[in-house]
Amino acid sequence: MPTILIADDHDLVRDTIAAYLESVDGFVVKTAGNLDEALTLMTGLDAFDLLILDYNMPGMDGLNGLDRARKAFPATKVALMSGVANREVANKAMEQGANGFIPKSLTAVSLVNAIKFVLSGERYFPFDFGTTDSTATPTGAFATLSEREMQTLEQLCIGLSNKEIARNLGVQEVTVKLHVKNVLAKLGVSNRTQAALLAKEKHLF
Repeated sequence: MPTILIADDHDLVRDTIAAYLESVDGFVVKTAGNLDEALTLMTGLDAFDLLILDYNMPGMDGLNGLDRARKAFPATKVALMSGVANREVANKAMEQGANGFIPKSLTAVSLVNAIKFVLSGERYFPFDFGTTDSTATPTGAFATLSEREMQTLEQLCIGLSNKEIARNLGVQEVTVKLHVKNVLAKLGVSNRTQAALLAKEKHLF
């Protein structure tokens, strides 16, 4: 039975999520009110499968708290949870090795599914999270990409696999492979890394 540690300084949010997870799927859930308390619990006798860190709680210092947790407990999956972080923060968290980014705006069912996905060994990132208001307008070859191809490219930029992208977009993996193939062809690059680098150079995400 998976054991989860939820660290959040908002008692109501933390306890509500913990109670729900324990009731609907039988997870074993422990809680902490700040990063240091969470890391102390992690060093105890209980072995945790997943650590969920609130982005804004005391001790986090931006994404430094994520790095501290990952380096201290490399065998434990670590996900970031937030109600205020923007797309840029979410992308950086994934680039720094988070196993998932979980917006507090998720429905209860989606939250459980996201946690199960992370526990299964995959990485979770909601493809429609945030807005693109602060990003550059696609030009040149990027302007030829369809909306779905742009969504696929965005997820390539944070290092997700075809399987993970398929889950996030709600499509079949074979469809993602087709989108990736089209993206590479339209951008005139030979692999996913080149496509991601090109997108980053243009500040598209």
